[in-house]
Amino acid sequence: MSSVPTDAPLDAPALRERVAEFVSRYDPATTKQEDFLAARFDAGLAWVHFPPGEGGLGAPRSLQETVDAEFARFGFTPTGRERLVIGLGMAAPTILAFGTPEQRQRYLRPLYTGAELWCQLFSEPGAGSDLAALGTRAVQEGDSWVLNGQKVWTSLAHHADWAILLARTDPDVPKHQGLTYFICDMRAPGVEVRPLRQLTGEAEFNEVYLNDVRIPDTQRLGSVGEGWRVAQTTLMNERVSIGGQPEPREGGLIGTVTDTWRSRPDLRTPGTHDELLRLWVRAEAARLTKERLRQQLAAGQPGPEGSAAKLAFAELNQEISGVELEMLGQEGLTYTDWTFRRPEGIEFTERDAGFHYLRSKGNSIEGGTSEVLRNIIAERVLGLPAEPRTDKDLAWKDLPR
Repeated sequence: MSSVPTDAPLDAPALRERVAEFVSRYDPATTKQEDFLAARFDAGLAWVHFPPGEGGLGAPRSLQETVDAEFARFGFTPTGRERLVIGLGMAAPTILAFGTPEQRQRYLRPLYTGAELWCQLFSEPGAGSDLAALGTRAVQEGDSWVLNGQKVWTSLAHHADWAILLARTDPDVPKHQGLTYFICDMRAPGVEVRPLRQLTGEAEFNEVYLNDVRIPDTQRLGSVGEGWRVAQTTLMNERVSIGGQPEPREGGLIGTVTDTWRSRPDLRTPGTHDELLRLWVRAEAARLTKERLRQQLAAGQPGPEGSAAKLAFAELNQEISGVELEMLGQEGLTYTDWTFRRPEGIEFTERDAGFHYLRSKGNSIEGGTSEVLRNIIAERVLGLPAEPRTDKDLAWKDLPR
């Protein structure tokens, strides 16, 4: 039982006291990580801005960094959380915003502890970068929905227990209006996961076939036909998850390449010096902009500004990896391992230059293409006129394909 009064103010000193009291009962050095995280969730110290009973205390979101820093000071920083990026970064905020009390009670705790893994079933081969055009059908039969369709570019599907899924429930209305959002059991009959080998030689992604998959109506997030609005919460958080993570100065790929520059004077040329210096300045500006975005995020939900962070992340990675290849010359053409395999993590900066160059091409596709992000920035950040859309009032079934 906590000795901290339940009516204590929820400010930084009070939360530090709660963390200190917590670690006095759960020693990070001797408590199994999953048990430690489960207890942390129950104490409301997982996401402090979430409601009490759902991993939080109803405290201001800005205090989360205080809590995380205090746990780190006591020697606890969770490890091996790479597989949880979709659950923590996308599913959790969406379930919090649109889930019923029963759904939040069922899914948030195992999601936070890592007991259950999540993937995202949004992209489809027939929709391209226009997510709202997707065609996976969900038809209601009694208390369940029957789904048929194909998803693609699905990270972690071969490990996932659950998926957040967008499907078309009404083809007779415009494309944005006929979508509904579901939680899909990835072990359910009819879910088929196939590896998708990519340019790097690895199968980091999957394609997922849904053949008469039954989803109970209790696993619907939001109202029928409200799927596009629910998906916006997921997408905004996804872009921050991909492009808005905190980094130290010279973190990420720019640090790898500048290390090579410093340690290999034989590779230096005036041209690569100028180009690397230009990219270093841009990378630092992007890092500081992301830090400001994170401070804004602490006061509320992510907005369209996250699209700019993700766009900058993709462009910089591609340009920096190009300079790295140019600097290494013949050495840059070697490739460590081209065998087909399923990587457990990307470990991007720890791979060779060829991998950096090839893998970074995907950065401008995953999490929203750069073209879509430019439209979002133009319309919702800069306030420019919307791009003409002749299909927005047509029923989805009448759209040309």
